[in-house]
Amino acid sequence: MNTELIFSAGPGPAFDTFCQGRNYASVHTLTDSNTATLALPVLAASSTILAEARNWTMPAGEENKNLATLSNLWTELESAGATRRSLLVNIGGGVVTDLGGFAAATFKRGMDYVNIPTTVLGAVDASFGGKTGIDFGGLKNQIGTFAAPAATIISDTFFATLPPEQILSGYAEMLKHALLSSSEATHKALDFDPVADLASGNMLPLLRSSCNVKAGIVAADPHEKGLRKSLNLGHTAGHAFESLAMRRGKPIPHGYAVAYGMVVALILSHMKLGVGTGLLYPLAAYVRSHYGSPGIKCSDYPELLGFMHSDKKNTAKKTVNFTLLKNAGEPVIDCATSDNDIRTALDILTDLI
Repeated sequence: MNTELIFSAGPGPAFDTFCQGRNYASVHTLTDSNTATLALPVLAASSTILAEARNWTMPAGEENKNLATLSNLWTELESAGATRRSLLVNIGGGVVTDLGGFAAATFKRGMDYVNIPTTVLGAVDASFGGKTGIDFGGLKNQIGTFAAPAATIISDTFFATLPPEQILSGYAEMLKHALLSSSEATHKALDFDPVADLASGNMLPLLRSSCNVKAGIVAADPHEKGLRKSLNLGHTAGHAFESLAMRRGKPIPHGYAVAYGMVVALILSHMKLGVGTGLLYPLAAYVRSHYGSPGIKCSDYPELLGFMHSDKKNTAKKTVNFTLLKNAGEPVIDCATSDNDIRTALDILTDLI
């Protein structure tokens, strides 16, 4: 099933328009404890259907994207009389859309769901593409399925409620999509400050461009057999930075880790594929200015390498697979990279940011 991407400054009326003629037996909403108070009332005030939907609220936070919460949601859907002809509307960030999408995909062997992301990261990353799931055994997204939402309604309506670090975290994924698109898109993204310029009216067009990049890649490779791996740009090293920070009890936002990881990827792209410094240096300067430094030392390299070697995308024991770039818009997937090259890239990273 293809996902209908709807870009609107009014997500409530846009949802009602989407539902016209679909004749869902019932509509149910999933929120977390934040979006239940900050987003659902706004949507219900402008949507007749959402105003009448039965809502279930899960606790906010990644730690709640687990089997227990999933089971509670299944129980709620069952007690509310949901059927395969019902619709689940997930209102929130990636935790809500990941878990809600998985619940919908598996309840009664599958019911439709719609995502209304309320964060930048959720809008451009987790809210479409069909990846759903929960964390398990202390690892992220270990249980899940590919199940595309019937629609994703993307709006910047709720972004003003977010702290700056959450806006920046999501914008890192938009920078990634720009790098995967073209030099022009990259420089346009680097010229925008998502916090200072949020009220400029330029965010929604950038969201549309960013989402269309991902949508095109997902449509060409829905189950990540080839081209879709390009969306892992920045994530191999990024996940390692994120895991190291979590192990030390000082977690960093996902997008910050991806931003650092993209600089590592471009350094490796320069070393292995000859990508120009005209792409690397502006990105590194933007990351340094907006995201700061990852604060790593040489003594951290063994742990970081350990995390990278445990990445599920690897196919050989002695190398780590990276998505790299020949140039903006020219990704190269499954680039086997030695530990020595990674150490060199980390050295350069600490010099640049």
